[in-house]
Amino acid sequence: MMYMNFNYWLFMIPAFIITLIAQMMVNAAYRRWSRKRNSSGVSGAEAARRMLTQADLYDVTIEPVSGTLSDHYDPRSQTLRLSQGVARGDSVAALAIAAHEIGHALQDSQDYFPLRIRAALVPAVNIGSSMGWILILLGLFLGGTLGTNMAWLGVAAFALGLIFALATLPVELNASKRAHLLLADSGYIQTREEQQGTRAVLNAAAWTYVAAIASAALQLLYFVNLVGGRSRRR
Repeated sequence: MMYMNFNYWLFMIPAFIITLIAQMMVNAAYRRWSRKRNSSGVSGAEAARRMLTQADLYDVTIEPVSGTLSDHYDPRSQTLRLSQGVARGDSVAALAIAAHEIGHALQDSQDYFPLRIRAALVPAVNIGSSMGWILILLGLFLGGTLGTNMAWLGVAAFALGLIFALATLPVELNASKRAHLLLADSGYIQTREEQQGTRAVLNAAAWTYVAAIASAALQLLYFVNLVGGRSRRR
């Protein structure tokens, strides 16, 4: 099997390790700062509603969502979905996460160009991630010039995943920058320790997107190596 050979694990084990480390960083930062109550005493949902009003985002609704760290902003319905730990919690972590998602709402309302690029890539990435495997497998099975060209087309489809990961990083970094400004302007974060906690949570989250880029790049390199190797042996 092409997925279980030595070269596959040579590329993907580092990707798995990088992703695991990034997730551990997020979980550790969230656990630590979700135990630290913010000095304003407001819950994530309360702070989110006030910050949305302050930003003139009156059309954005807030809804609960199940899970942990499942918070996100849905631009299609202009809905801010907060997990229970964030919506009901009055921790520093809850404020940081809520403000970050409001950062995305602000991007949406201001037609932030990198956000539009990322949204435009979604359909192509969904198709590419499904068709990439098929094209590569079929191309390697057929062989010859037609098969090689088909396999390289599959590699190109997987490259869309890396492009999407690269497009996501500036969007997320900008949302975190907006979150810092929102929290500073609202006055919810008042102490140096709370500022430190906010930075820790948002910075840890940013590393998950860096890990996604590394994982997508390593996966793409594996397929380039696979198809390129078969092409050279023809």
